[in-house]
Amino acid sequence: MERITLIHVPVSHYSEKARWALDYKRIPHSRRWPPGGFHPLVCWVLTRGKHQTVPVLLMDGEGIGDSTEIIRRLEERFPEPPLYPADPDERRRALELEDFLDEELGGYVRRLVYHHLTSDPDMLVELAQHQIQYGHDVMMGLNKRILYRFLDLRFSTASPERAVEAERKVLAALDRLDAELEGREYLAGDGFSVADLTAAALLYPFTMPSQAPWRPSRLPQAWVDFSEANRGRPCHDWALAMYERHRAPAPAQAAAAASASA
Repeated sequence: MERITLIHVPVSHYSEKARWALDYKRIPHSRRWPPGGFHPLVCWVLTRGKHQTVPVLLMDGEGIGDSTEIIRRLEERFPEPPLYPADPDERRRALELEDFLDEELGGYVRRLVYHHLTSDPDMLVELAQHQIQYGHDVMMGLNKRILYRFLDLRFSTASPERAVEAERKVLAALDRLDAELEGREYLAGDGFSVADLTAAALLYPFTMPSQAPWRPSRLPQAWVDFSEANRGRPCHDWALAMYERHRAPAPAQAAAAASASA
């Protein structure tokens, strides 16, 4: 079988969505982490100009960008265990929720978290160490400035006003998620689906499950306050439960994750 490779950034929650799908389906693969700052170029080249963000899946001689498209292609190639419900109505609901969560939750979680991290000088150092894999000591001052500027240009993370807007959007998405979960164990049908995976993966920066791909040494106070204020929501404990029940990676993938740097 052709080697399947995931191009990812360990801290990225959209990368976590793709990693989880690969692990859930027990698909042998390798993982590569492009040198910090170069992953937009790497992704652009691998997808032939279609995408500039991680994750990108290399499969069947093609660079497949976007976590939703990656899961769709994996579902076609490796249908078992399924992430798409068999029932047409339940499948439609799962895919609609996946799209909603990608568009109305994931991007705003990213902006809000990066805003809090880059507003704290100490946490900016730690974030830089997990984004840029070279010259930590000698070039840290430069790396911090580059990362701060890059994240702001890419995701509008420096603006307090945009952070307030992001928090409002996250809260609205959490309200929707709580409503969708009312009386349900899973979001679509009676089993784990792409909707559950997407919600739990995109919320990992706030729920911080034991399987989280990155756990900062501490959290900025504004991040702590937001997390604590929403800890009582139904979706908080539910997301942790999804990790406990369905995230345990296949043993082969633990080794793959350890060799993530390219």
